[in-house]
Amino acid sequence: MPGIRGPSDYSQEPSRDPSLKINAKEPFNAEPPRSALVSSYVTPVHLFYKRNHGPIPIIDHIDNYSVSVTGLIDNPTKLFIKDIMSLPKYNVTATLQCAGNRRTAMSKVRNVRGVGWDVSAIGNAVWGGAKLADVLELLGIPKLTSSTGLGGRHVEFVSVDRCKEENGGPYKASIPLNQATNPEADVLLAYEMNGEILNRDHGYPLRLVVPGVIGARSVKWLDSINLLAEECQGFFMQKDYKMFPPSVNWDNIDWSSRRPQMDFPVQSAICSLEDVQMVKPGKVSIKGYAVSGGGRGIERVDISMDGGKSWVEASRTQKPGKDYISEHNSSDKWAWVLFEATIDVSQSTTEVIAKAVDSAANVQPENVESVWNLRGVLNTSWHRVLLRLGHSNL
Repeated sequence: MPGIRGPSDYSQEPSRDPSLKINAKEPFNAEPPRSALVSSYVTPVHLFYKRNHGPIPIIDHIDNYSVSVTGLIDNPTKLFIKDIMSLPKYNVTATLQCAGNRRTAMSKVRNVRGVGWDVSAIGNAVWGGAKLADVLELLGIPKLTSSTGLGGRHVEFVSVDRCKEENGGPYKASIPLNQATNPEADVLLAYEMNGEILNRDHGYPLRLVVPGVIGARSVKWLDSINLLAEECQGFFMQKDYKMFPPSVNWDNIDWSSRRPQMDFPVQSAICSLEDVQMVKPGKVSIKGYAVSGGGRGIERVDISMDGGKSWVEASRTQKPGKDYISEHNSSDKWAWVLFEATIDVSQSTTEVIAKAVDSAANVQPENVESVWNLRGVLNTSWHRVLLRLGHSNL
């Protein structure tokens, strides 16, 4: 494809922030220190987690860059970046979260496969671009459409990115057409992140952003868009990112028995403290994030110091006195909230627990064991940190 190409090795990787915790070098997968996440409502680009499956694509000539639109559509075409940028631009504040966020805690219960993420495979950004519903309408597919005249019911997004899981083929994923054509779903073909042009790590020059859905569906470095009768048959839709019960392991797995994971469940994590931390007796500040998928906002975050017998409600840190809804109008549904609580620590050891409740009254499960799965995805169990009295490094 003119203008963008996938390199065959890792010799031309972009520079990255040295504070990132590297979980894999080739391909590059890294997350920021957890404390960095609660320093700002919008995550700085350089501290946004990096999730890759191959070498970062290289842009040669942006003017030649285009996305082909094919499949079950009356008028297959090519869209150049100028065509997409000529459409109305929307800014959507949305949290992206890798389905494997908090996998390391799940792996302590029983072995799982996947990148060993702590609690920071997540970030909140202001994404700028054209709504996918507008792009498809430009191509003759009306808004709020469930099927094209030729029977297309799913929209597949194919990347320039090449990955071993696809036997050297491109990364790809799909979403239902009724979601793609719904303006209220805020699905974007994004070319900006936090008011700046996307950088290479995050999909330059064009990526998909699907708010409220696991990050694996927000395909970067778009190469083509295909209208399909069935959902994408790629590896990451059919043989990865599916939620299996704890009874299933690699010797009895049937990938076809589960649908691809889309919305992410309600989630929260304490970020101002490490999993085990020494503190001085007295007041300790607890800060973290909470988010839910599928357009469900956060109703509240609860903190416990007695194993869940009693709880106190945390406060939000954006605008004191207001509800948990953020100050960004577009992010009521899609963005995280940052929370804070002050506790009094006097015992030699204190376990602090955080759990979030979303607007549909969904609550995080108490134990990791109940949500354990062989791929270590969607660990949304109560987040726990252990405080010990002693010398404080806060």
